[in-house]
Amino acid sequence: MDKIQQLQLFVRIVEGGSFLQAAQELGIARSTATNAIKQLEQETGAQLLARTTRAVKPTPEGEEFHRRARAVLGDIEDTWTAFRNATPGGHLRINASGLLTRTFLVPRLPDFLRQYPDIIITFGQTDRLVNLVREGIDCVIRVGVPEDSSLRLRRLGHLPEMTCASPTYLAAHGTPRSLDDLAGHNMIGFVSSQTGEVMPLNFIRDGRTESRRLPARVMTDNSDTAAALAAQGLGLIQAPRYRFEEQLRRGELVEVLAAYPPGSLQVNAIYAGERRASRRLDVFLNWVSDIFAGAL
Repeated sequence: MDKIQQLQLFVRIVEGGSFLQAAQELGIARSTATNAIKQLEQETGAQLLARTTRAVKPTPEGEEFHRRARAVLGDIEDTWTAFRNATPGGHLRINASGLLTRTFLVPRLPDFLRQYPDIIITFGQTDRLVNLVREGIDCVIRVGVPEDSSLRLRRLGHLPEMTCASPTYLAAHGTPRSLDDLAGHNMIGFVSSQTGEVMPLNFIRDGRTESRRLPARVMTDNSDTAAALAAQGLGLIQAPRYRFEEQLRRGELVEVLAAYPPGSLQVNAIYAGERRASRRLDVFLNWVSDIFAGAL
């Protein structure tokens, strides 16, 4: 087994969590896969995989090796593709929130797939922090900047935010007309996945952002749940406007304090790798950027 095959095997083991599955995908015996990884660890002088009876996971050194291995394999694939004068191809694993995926990406996805028929996409949908290397994800689409400086970031667009509440809540607590009217109001507590703390409400007044932390009787780290709690009349909520479009049309939520908007959230693509993005990821991100440029 040559070094490129060793890298392919190692990447599949990390992303699939199984020696047997990786061996079957590559059409080799499990014993061959085991011996190849032993040789790889001997040559690198590091334990790359932690093996138990139930799972196989990369060590910290293995995570770094996996990141570099994927970059090398991506460059090899891009090189062959460029010289074949072919369109980008391969498997993309994208992680974004479910509502963002359904609202912006899914309606336009058939056009992308027709333009790039050799690209296959798997969408993971979650708000949580993910480990790009360990989970084998090519890119996550998120609001905000990652704390991990080893990750790469590309700005895709902005999502304007709004403040709203249910008619039931406003009937019970009154409709705030200014920031001074917020005394006595509650908010839906949204727990940041990065800090573990409840995020305050933000308002722009006279060109400056003011933060208000209101009492919160209910808290969640899931944006869909937060929107459902607001519709039940449990407090004020802030989120990107697109999230509330359907509820606003149905009258389940009402915009308030429109004169003091929260501002907008920057949407970023975050991906690993010391080198540039693969061609398939590059064309995907160009496509997503065009979507945000035209829709927001």
